[in-house]
Amino acid sequence: MIVAAVCILALGTIGYLAWQNHDLKQNPNKIVQADQKKLLDKVGGLMTLPTGEQPSIATVSDKNKLKDQAFFKNAQNGDTLLIYTNARKAILYRESTNKIIEVAPIAIDTAAGTTTVNPDKK
Repeated sequence: MIVAAVCILALGTIGYLAWQNHDLKQNPNKIVQADQKKLLDKVGGLMTLPTGEQPSIATVSDKNKLKDQAFFKNAQNGDTLLIYTNARKAILYRESTNKIIEVAPIAIDTAAGTTTVNPDKK
């Protein structure tokens, strides 16, 4: 009877994992989308986020490369940057402390294809 229970449990686990694998093959971005939703829910709990657009999201991987930019003066590796292009807003968030580190307006030069954060113009 124990062997039968173990077999049923093993088959159930294999079936569940196969279904998860099939689901991910159908929508490979599902995990990324879920992670982004969790991030936006956390940041949205701390401040009102712009509506009507999905932000571009980046992670600070080398704060030393950003040290000359005032917006990133308090940044740490692992911080998350959310850029709302239409709302022209940049948000620096630190998940480890669940805090907004910096918020600033951005200027977008469509001719040059660049985005500039203006921390002095809040």
